[in-house]
Amino acid sequence: MLSSKQLSDIKKLQLACEKEENIYLKLNWEMLESRNDKEQTDFLHYEKEELIGFLGLYGFGNTMEVCGMVHPQHRRQGVFTKLLDEALGEMKKDKVEEILLNAPASSNSAKAFLKKVPCQLAFSEYQMKWSEIELGEEEPIRIRKSTDADLETEIQLDVECFGISEESARKRHNERVNKENTEGYYVIETEQETVGKIRVQHMDGEAWIYGFAIFPKYQGKGLGRRALKRVIREQHALGYPIFLEVDTKNGNALKLYEACGFKSVLAQDYYRML
Repeated sequence: MLSSKQLSDIKKLQLACEKEENIYLKLNWEMLESRNDKEQTDFLHYEKEELIGFLGLYGFGNTMEVCGMVHPQHRRQGVFTKLLDEALGEMKKDKVEEILLNAPASSNSAKAFLKKVPCQLAFSEYQMKWSEIELGEEEPIRIRKSTDADLETEIQLDVECFGISEESARKRHNERVNKENTEGYYVIETEQETVGKIRVQHMDGEAWIYGFAIFPKYQGKGLGRRALKRVIREQHALGYPIFLEVDTKNGNALKLYEACGFKSVLAQDYYRML
């Protein structure tokens, strides 16, 4: 579990790195702030009581995402290599099946480091921000908070919509249940049938949409568009700027988001370690 001082040091380092390259580092703060003592997921490097390097592991089923940073004034000194070696040792013990290195697409320092690592680009995703547009008349759709009774349906949505194995999806959702982390999880219904799910997370005064999925058999009926517009209206009324992420290869999702007023602002690349 990270201490309040460590979290503060990580935030300070993040801001310095982002300012240096005008980038956004995806450090999954909700996960950082709810770590447990049973797993070694965070690796910190201090010099003279100043945090100059950080690497975090973020588990999603049997996939581990890795994101980290080194202070601009302390790069090319082997700091990140040391942190990654430590993290790889832990992941080897845990028998992690897939390791994805996450890096801002516009980060030259990340690209230079990745050339030294046995990896290849797996996919990229856009981070999109909603630009206020007229959404038209509101159409009927029901969105309610997820309960324990919805767990199996949400697992099946991950399997059918995101291509995740049932084992990985179940592990991910069980981790959420064990942490009693139900805030912001919703299911989408129409005519008393569950057709999809969506998650809304508030971070640093922003609303982020994650895990938005509609069962394939219900796609193409405008239900996803109705649900997305409902969430946009609600979050906009609360005064939040609204963001989401989407795989750059997901053409249908991109068209939907752009039609609803989202525009790409940043991109993240994911490299699969070989």
